Amino acid sequence: MRDPSVLPSVGDADIAAVARLFADPARCAVLLALDDGRALPASVLAEEAGVSRSTASSHLTKLTEAGLLRRRNVGRSAMVQANPNNRLVEPLAEVLFLSWGPLQVVADEFSSLDGAERVLIFGSWAARYLQRPGPPPGDVDVLVVGGPTRESVYDAADRAERRLGMPVNPVIRAADAWRDAVDPLIQQIQSGPFAVVLVPDEATGEKPPATMRPGDD
Repeated sequence: MRDPSVLPSVGDADIAAVARLFADPARCAVLLALDDGRALPASVLAEEAGVSRSTASSHLTKLTEAGLLRRRNVGRSAMVQANPNNRLVEPLAEVLFLSWGPLQVVADEFSSLDGAERVLIFGSWAARYLQRPGPPPGDVDVLVVGGPTRESVYDAADRAERRLGMPVNPVIRAADAWRDAVDPLIQQIQSGPFAVVLVPDEATGEKPPATMRPGDD
């Protein structure tokens, strides 16, 4: 264990400033995209984080000013990387991955399923994500609506589980089961907290991940 007397001091004002940085889900997505230490062009980072280039640029400026990122120009491109010299980066990245990571990882691994109309995370992880009180989630429950093959869904769950280091439990229901809401599980999910991962473009009344914020119903 390191002697705290030799560590750089972090005051309450510094902690509060860092906390405010992560009030925006898009900003969290930007930092999560850099959690493996890669240096990425700002344009690629925006794509991986699922935000527009202008949105990414705004968040990159704030994160760079806070000392969490390093930014350098290479020709006409801005290369961005997590700042390894800032001792807050590693623990923040871990906290962000545990609290926001499942939404991004499930989107990554389930988005290519043929026949999937929508994907949701429900259960304890969704409840904690939406700031409902309770114990830390021990797994991630995923609902896939549509007609993908069982094998492809479970393969996606296995990939997500390996990345997250926690069980990912998929459930498949037909599209009409979601619309009719007679299935007891669908009724339970629709009446409880759930986080939208993927929805059809024409879906109304639902928020895509980029606009969902903890506390939204």
